[in-house]
Amino acid sequence: MKLLVTGGAGFIGSAVIRHIIRNTNDEVINLDKLTYAGNLESLAEVSNSERYNFEQVDICNRAEVDRVLAQHRPDAIMHLAAESHVDRSIDGPAEFIETNIVGTYTLLEATRQYWQTLEGEKKANFRFHHISTDEVYGDLPHPGDNLGDGASSPSPPAGEGAGEMGGTLPLFTEETPYAPSSPYSASKASSDHLVRAWHRTYGLPVLVTNCSNNYGPYHFPEKLVPLMILNALEGKPLPVYGKGDQIRDWLYVEDHARALYKVVIEGQVGETYNIGGHNEKQNIEVVHTLCDILHELRPQDSSYHDLITTVTDRPGHDRRYAIDATKIEKELGWTPEETFETGIRKTVEWYLDNLGWCHRVQDGSYQRERLGAAE
Repeated sequence: MKLLVTGGAGFIGSAVIRHIIRNTNDEVINLDKLTYAGNLESLAEVSNSERYNFEQVDICNRAEVDRVLAQHRPDAIMHLAAESHVDRSIDGPAEFIETNIVGTYTLLEATRQYWQTLEGEKKANFRFHHISTDEVYGDLPHPGDNLGDGASSPSPPAGEGAGEMGGTLPLFTEETPYAPSSPYSASKASSDHLVRAWHRTYGLPVLVTNCSNNYGPYHFPEKLVPLMILNALEGKPLPVYGKGDQIRDWLYVEDHARALYKVVIEGQVGETYNIGGHNEKQNIEVVHTLCDILHELRPQDSSYHDLITTVTDRPGHDRRYAIDATKIEKELGWTPEETFETGIRKTVEWYLDNLGWCHRVQDGSYQRERLGAAE
């Protein structure tokens, strides 16, 4: 197959491309605008492959998208290009509206026109795979919600969602109503609706996936895990929002890449698949785990835990996300290979071995300052 991956120089997109080139005989066209979070160095290991091509194109540029589709004639599109950082969406929502909504609309229209030119099996087998987030669902009941005064409790056992609210806490399923909280999640919810509308109205063969929090190598240092690792190594404060009791379901990025490829190859047209890691953890737990691993791998006289500091919470901060990944497991046979413990250790080891990459991608434009305070 020939796969067009939008946003292929980003965190998840680059993991998808590395997976495809490493493990299949498929060809990849990487279409990326190369914003601050996109970096071709993340694809260095595959850049010399005859099966890899790069096109620096903005998905909002209809003429250029049309050219790429006509020139490369892909068998499927995996749409990952998006602005994705909640804090940045609070400070500057316009870019999120432009890329995530207008960009997806532009790509859908270009794809629809291209798809209508296809014939026979090529048309029948074509797929448009839209990659989204669990944040479109809003937040879920939290085990600390009935403990009073915002108190936190230990996070539920992996994959269960157990808590203090009269039994098992609910999880996000593919039928969960949308209730986005941030400009970012609202823009992704809008793009999801557009994709489904193009399927129902025009018959475009689409697939949608919604994933939980990704972590792993090549993650831009604005996100929690790389930010904590780099700040700890430099002796800087480790800022934790509020009480740090917000719960997320953590998914190793390479497990996610495997799932996305499986969906685009084997998924049923018109269906949505939720992808989760079965790893519900409070943010403060994640930070303490990172400190423990750093103490083991890069010991120092003082404790990394002493660097942890609380800061004013993010406006509209969702309390808990958790994915029910039963559907993709039963229908497509995908399950995550990494536990949180194995995945987070691999992640820390990768950052310790690739500090040069971390400093180069920041490129002076981002100094790990606080974003999204909305003050």
